Amino acid sequence: MSPPAAGCCHVTGFKVENWKQNLRAIYQCFVWSGSAETRKRKAKSCICHMCGAHLNRLHSCLYCVFFGCFTKKHIHEHAKTKRHNLAIDLLYGGIYCFMCQDYIYDKDMEQIAKEEQRKAWKLQAFTPTVVSHYQCTMTGIGEKYSTWEPTKRELELLRHNPKRRKITTNCTIGLRGLINLGNTCFMNCIVQALTHTPLLRDFFLSDRHKCEMQSPSSCLVCEMSTLFQEFYSGHRSPHIPYRLLHLVWTHARHLAGYEQQDAHEFLIAALDVLHRHCKGDDNGKKANNPNHCNCIIDQIFTGGLQSDVTCQVCHGVSTTIDPFWDISLDLPGSSTPFWPLSPGSDGSVVNGESHVSGTTTLTDCLRRFTRPEHLGSSAKIKCSGCHSYQESTKQLTMKKLPIVACFHLKRFEHSAKLRRKITTYVSFPLELDMTPFMASRYSLFAVVNHQGTLESGHYTSFIRQHKDQWFKCDDAIITKASIKDVLDSEGYLLFYHKQFLEYE
Repeated sequence: MSPPAAGCCHVTGFKVENWKQNLRAIYQCFVWSGSAETRKRKAKSCICHMCGAHLNRLHSCLYCVFFGCFTKKHIHEHAKTKRHNLAIDLLYGGIYCFMCQDYIYDKDMEQIAKEEQRKAWKLQAFTPTVVSHYQCTMTGIGEKYSTWEPTKRELELLRHNPKRRKITTNCTIGLRGLINLGNTCFMNCIVQALTHTPLLRDFFLSDRHKCEMQSPSSCLVCEMSTLFQEFYSGHRSPHIPYRLLHLVWTHARHLAGYEQQDAHEFLIAALDVLHRHCKGDDNGKKANNPNHCNCIIDQIFTGGLQSDVTCQVCHGVSTTIDPFWDISLDLPGSSTPFWPLSPGSDGSVVNGESHVSGTTTLTDCLRRFTRPEHLGSSAKIKCSGCHSYQESTKQLTMKKLPIVACFHLKRFEHSAKLRRKITTYVSFPLELDMTPFMASRYSLFAVVNHQGTLESGHYTSFIRQHKDQWFKCDDAIITKASIKDVLDSEGYLLFYHKQFLEYE
């Protein structure tokens, strides 16, 4: 089926005399910029006409000579004032319609964009197969994106298999139980959470993984790709994840064996192995710093945690920023001092959390996590200003929030004198506003729970299939769950997804 000639009715107002030549000129001079001369012109000319910034997702009006920030909405103000409804993204070349409030598709415009981008590649003496993201962005020829075209074999298969699967709100594709292979519920609940992570699902189902391992059979990312195919194949019988278990035992030997393991420990080990295998490295030597990695795991799960240590004598501050895949939060009832910090403790609802008197909330735990902590005389650090060991205070803040935020509620306490499970109820919301820490809003999509004691227990998970549609995954058994079931559960690992994603 061929796409429609135009997906937006407002482009007709732009398609007047010489519109093709005008559009080509904009792509040549301000978007792809193949020659040194056009790159120089782009660097000098492409600044916001209102604030003078080069960045902030600069767009150009298609009706007049005006450049404006998309992030700060300066291009929006121009469009509203002048009634110029179309603008072009100067980095990616997409056409934005202010009437539709979205990027639009137009067959003729798309054809011009592709032709001008190919010309720019030729001028740069690059071929499309070898142009890197860095080279494309820095030289002004746009994001290198290899389009998919079906092969003759694939077209033949499509002709002989005309049946299409329609996704409805009641669709259960993607829901599949997992056989417990002997105390492997800790693995099954994490697999359910990962396979229902929206961006990870999109990555694997669009066949984006290109294996760089010497032996693909030992690649955990390849196995995850196969697992996603199994989950979304439409089969209803429980899947047996024996290959996944074998690879986990091979690459994370501390999890090998049939003893019950910690689901949080498995999550971190799985992300670490996936991160390494994405880079074609089994030893962690080439890709041991998630802060400098652009693999799919780090794009989705990696955040940045800033630690500020302040000397109590000279007040000098030492700052470090470390990557994180999850945030571990202390709970009331543990040996670590804890006190409620909620602005509402009178039965009100704040940040989507129920503030029943005496109830601890997820925001309470986050406020405690980011409060200043005095490091006593037994934990003195060497101050670079005083050149001697001094007492200090330490404070953690969120420097960068990941797309998927995983919160680990520390329910298992291990010390020299004590080994126990903390069962304190923590209220957590469906919609999490992280504004007290950073300006981001998140939606809950998976919860991992632990029932039982420290010595003998069982893991289950709740996963969101569609909006407000939840299911409980108990190994091979999957049953429908209510939102109340989810929010009333104890909670061990909470998975939240950013509601709005923007280009960086």
